[in-house]
Amino acid sequence: MDPLSIDVSSFKLPKAPESVYYIPEFVTEEEEEYLIKRVNEAPIPKWTQLSNRRLQNWGGDPHPKGMITERIPDWLKMYVNRVSDVPQLFPVGKDPNHVLVNEYLPGQGIMPHLDGPMFHPTITTISLGSHTVLNFYRPMSASNEQESTKPDSSASGWSDRLAFSIYVEPRSLLVLKDEAYNYYLHGIEEVKEDYLTKTVLNSDRILGPKTETEALFLARQTRISMTIRHVPGTKTSILKLLGKKT
Repeated sequence: MDPLSIDVSSFKLPKAPESVYYIPEFVTEEEEEYLIKRVNEAPIPKWTQLSNRRLQNWGGDPHPKGMITERIPDWLKMYVNRVSDVPQLFPVGKDPNHVLVNEYLPGQGIMPHLDGPMFHPTITTISLGSHTVLNFYRPMSASNEQESTKPDSSASGWSDRLAFSIYVEPRSLLVLKDEAYNYYLHGIEEVKEDYLTKTVLNSDRILGPKTETEALFLARQTRISMTIRHVPGTKTSILKLLGKKT
């Protein structure tokens, strides 16, 4: 797929907010296999282990006070460039300079959250190896003092705030901008299989033109997500400025 020929507006996801775009088969099966191999070959110190998944940062470690830039390796930079080449995604001067790689084993997910002001309000995610279902939630009512990313104490909890869900296929590129970035929290449930029904906006990609009552259980495999974005306020380390080796 030639990124320069992509008209992003033609990939707007029906029934989703205006600022959600979904591009299937953004990478080929051969590229998917290659990228998974390179991610798995990363040295152990490159991985950060969290309680529910592990991740890699490429380009630097984002921080509210800025990011000390690091070189993105060539095998990954070519896909950063591919995303950057898609017209209308990133404005001039906001080219992507950071990649967050997350590994999700079956049963792993991520709590609903906002990525916040640390990043330019556009995130682009390439999925590899497995599907997932990404859920989007309305923020807490204005009467609450602040947003919380912890589940409500009630059994309904997040379900009362669920706005919509997206079926994310391997090799696809998902783009969230503006309202989808700033307003809706997004998260992935910690389950080993997803129950896909017509309530998932693009479930027709796997269910086909079926009736409203039909559904499908779809088992998860190991999924790797590559979130490509722009971190403002980047800095070059003092050691690099002085020409010293680390």
